[in-house]
Amino acid sequence: MRAFDYLILTFSSAGGLGYAPKAPGTFGTLMGIPLWWALSQLQLPVWQFVLVVALLTAFAVWVSGHAERIYGSHDSGKIVIDEVVGFLATVIAVDFGLREVIVAFIMFRIFDIIKPPPIGTVDKKVEGGFGVVIDDTIAGLMACPLVHGVLYLRDNAVAAGVGNGEDPSVLA
Repeated sequence: MRAFDYLILTFSSAGGLGYAPKAPGTFGTLMGIPLWWALSQLQLPVWQFVLVVALLTAFAVWVSGHAERIYGSHDSGKIVIDEVVGFLATVIAVDFGLREVIVAFIMFRIFDIIKPPPIGTVDKKVEGGFGVVIDDTIAGLMACPLVHGVLYLRDNAVAAGVGNGEDPSVLA
């Protein structure tokens, strides 16, 4: 195997996380967390964050296509770079924090595992590197507004005193 192939497999498996014996997609998603943190440190405007995610997605398509040829199969479980970029799509315009990480991680995994329409349809019909990545990207884009909604509702419930022992009617 050539050095180029090893590099492709390293990227496609998110540094080897795709080789986890159980739930490689979940482990691959974990790689998105430090990347999100690093991007949050740059304090990019939303449009630049979206641009970075789009560029990483294009890179993931390219890498996944090469990895498929090396593995000799479509969408090998070892390819988890798609989970990384799908997770990053989930956190567009979401501030980084522990609560946000937990909500985004759970929401993305739910969409990626259950594959509601159109995710499941795309997953079965699109081939190549694009086919590997597009279903996870759609899952992330579908999870993103739900993450925002859950965080918004949580913030407003806390502001209203719900769940922290205070009587919300006293605050009115």
